[in-house]
Amino acid sequence: MSLIVDSSVWIDGFNPKIKNPEKELLKQLIHDDYPIFLCPIIFQEVLQGIREDNVFEKVKFVLLQYRMIDLDIMYVTNHAVDLYRNLRKKGITIRKSVDCLIASYAILTDMHLLHNDSDFLHIASGSKLRLYKT
Repeated sequence: MSLIVDSSVWIDGFNPKIKNPEKELLKQLIHDDYPIFLCPIIFQEVLQGIREDNVFEKVKFVLLQYRMIDLDIMYVTNHAVDLYRNLRKKGITIRKSVDCLIASYAILTDMHLLHNDSDFLHIASGSKLRLYKT
């Protein structure tokens, strides 16, 4: 089984002050050489918030060690639009539509998602998104 790690976990992972189960699980998965993937939006979300150039370069180097999911962006975007709309029809409102894009990468590639973001719990409750359990 392969895994997508959401930016919420990566960001915590790079912050030495934060301790949570998802961060510890990510460290263990990396240690175990578990097949971890990124998608472009996660790469962007993690890197865009880094202020210091030297930290930016180090984090970018680390992230580039992982495989990037290469799907046509419009294919994934159309899936995300449908996902968001279908969830709304079920009475589930997602706060950040970008989370539907990330969830779509996971659904379309049949991967689990490791996250620390409640939006994904809501998405999974009304879709085929499979979450990695901590």
